[in-house]
Order: sequence, then structure tokens, then C-alpha cells
Amino acid sequence: MAFDAELAERVRGVLEQFPLEAGESWGEIKMFGGLCFTLNGKMTVGLGKLRLMIRLSDVDSEEAMASDLVEPMDFTGKPLENFAYVKEEGFASDEQLLEWIRKSATYVRTLPDKPKKPRKK
Repeated sequence: MAFDAELAERVRGVLEQFPLEAGESWGEIKMFGGLCFTLNGKMTVGLGKLRLMIRLSDVDSEEAMASDLVEPMDFTGKPLENFAYVKEEGFASDEQLLEWIRKSATYVRTLPDKPKKPRKK
């Protein structure tokens, strides 16, 4: 699954204006056949075809799933917990896109850091 290059540029533009806390930074990783944006190394939002992948808290996820614009992230036969896809019309405006990024970043900021893997010699 390829990602939309124009949508990637649009997300980058919104991220440039997103308020970061001290020491925070955005990154990019190609994964799931698309492009993921990370906040301090933690997957936050991503792109695949014309959908936005989001990562949400239990409360925000339950609320989002009530909308017909959001569907579970399921590419293995079992939906991934706290991950969802937003259909294109759900992030048509930059304001909508920013709101999804804000919700995802708020949740990701609560997650513990991953332990560092030992380096192979």
C-alpha cells in the first residue's frame, strides 16, 4: 500500500505548526506499506493510500468509532487496539487534520518510553 505524497506534505505542514513540548521532536518512518509520523520515536499518525492512521486513548477511540468516518485498523484479521483509520472526508480540512494529530499526540505522550535494545556486537 503506497501513501499519497500530497497528503504527506500536508501532514508535514500541519506538524510544523503543532506545539511541541520541551525536548519533543517529530520523525518519519516508512512502515505498514505507508508513512508513519512519530513523536519522540513513538508512532503517532500515519498515511496509507487515502486514509489517515491515528493512535487514540481508549476514551477517544470509543468516541471516534461512533463516527462513520473512522474504522478499526485491521489488516491481520484482528483490529489493533488504540489504532484506527480515518476516511478521507474525516480530515478534509487542516483543522480536522490538526485535531486528529492533537488527539493522537496527547495519547502518545502518556505512553512509556520503550526500553533500549542492546546493540549487537
